[in-house]
Amino acid sequence: MASISKLSNPSPASSLSSTFNPRASQPKCLIGFLTTTTNFSSKVSSSKLSIRSKSSLKGSLVVRCSQGDGNGSPAKRTYLHDLYEKEGQSPWYDNLCRPVTDLLPLIASGVRGVTSNPAIFQKAISTSNAYNDQFRELVQSGKDIESAYWELVVKDIQDASKLFESIYDQTDAGDGYVSVEVSPKLADDTQGTIEAAKWLHKVVARPNVYIKIPATAPCIPSIKEVIANGISVNVTLIFSLTRYEAVIDAYLDGLEASGLNDLSKVTSVASFFVSRVDTLIDKLLEKIGTPEALDLRGKAAVAQAALAYQLYQKKFSGPRWEALVKKGAKKQRVLWASTSVKNPAYPDTLYVAPLIGPDTVSTMPDQALQAFIDHGSVSRTIDSNVSEAEGIYSALEKLGIDWSYVGNQLEIEGVDSFKKSFDSLLDTLQEKANSLKLISL
Repeated sequence: MASISKLSNPSPASSLSSTFNPRASQPKCLIGFLTTTTNFSSKVSSSKLSIRSKSSLKGSLVVRCSQGDGNGSPAKRTYLHDLYEKEGQSPWYDNLCRPVTDLLPLIASGVRGVTSNPAIFQKAISTSNAYNDQFRELVQSGKDIESAYWELVVKDIQDASKLFESIYDQTDAGDGYVSVEVSPKLADDTQGTIEAAKWLHKVVARPNVYIKIPATAPCIPSIKEVIANGISVNVTLIFSLTRYEAVIDAYLDGLEASGLNDLSKVTSVASFFVSRVDTLIDKLLEKIGTPEALDLRGKAAVAQAALAYQLYQKKFSGPRWEALVKKGAKKQRVLWASTSVKNPAYPDTLYVAPLIGPDTVSTMPDQALQAFIDHGSVSRTIDSNVSEAEGIYSALEKLGIDWSYVGNQLEIEGVDSFKKSFDSLLDTLQEKANSLKLISL
């Protein structure tokens, strides 16, 4: 198992197996898994992270459509079940498309929640005909394009949340959430974000739905206000420790300002992005070009995440937090986002395996989820060597890496990416309306 103490340059993905290609084409919506039995283990040396399989993977992951055969066969246990039951980490799926019933085999495989964002809906709606009938009805009824978009999204969120209700109920509002994001155009609008979150909460009208709010500086006060109104929030686009602490404080401030005697149903997760950090910092290290700099490639993201978990443990302890616990408050779990590997030279579970720990969530897109189910390994790794994480973080600073710049730049890129996806989808819907001759040019 890879631990933070051994995060030297990740081994090439080719060392995993020539038959497993995490970058192979993926289906639009992941449905299920068929894998051959493998005996996979991770072995780490002090100088190089090397992942070796005791036996080669025989065959590859197979995705198949769900079929209600009614045979009542129990679901096969996977590493996802072990993540939650043994280590207290909730595996979520970072994707959503129609039909949402395609999520059922994933739930049986151990998935306990779903995250969505504008980019996910852009892909789902623009590449599928499953939305055409509802879209036609909406436009014919007089809805404008953006209003129609939100109705398409709300239906998906409502339908998906229904599938996770039992998990939500079994955990007393601790898990089983589906997330939907406010318009990315509001990332710099404090009051607009508050109103949008209230509106989404009202129209979705499901207890196990998180309203996603970006962790931009203007939206930090929005988070406090929305929490104070008793609305559960997924805070997204967190890229730095400084901003993460501000997010935690906004959650605590909101709980305290709510005036509620029972805080047990007001919950939150803080989505701390991982792989994008390495993508940016690796480029900076390559520009520096020294052996020391190049040796730190692929280490920054996991190191910062490990320190984020330390901050989480510190902030959710002590007198202030204990006073809120007496009113039923739940910790704002840290959620590891952006867990897919962007660099094909890195192991395909690089942003999952080293970040396992209690009271956390790992949301995984198709690639990462398939990889972990196929050859994951479950043990507590998030705080296995905090001093090493601190050393990596400091070493990067000494090389001239400005963590504040990294956080700000990634936030700008993240917000801009979601805005482009949102605008692109609206353009696609306009074109679809025109093609259906529903709206005159």
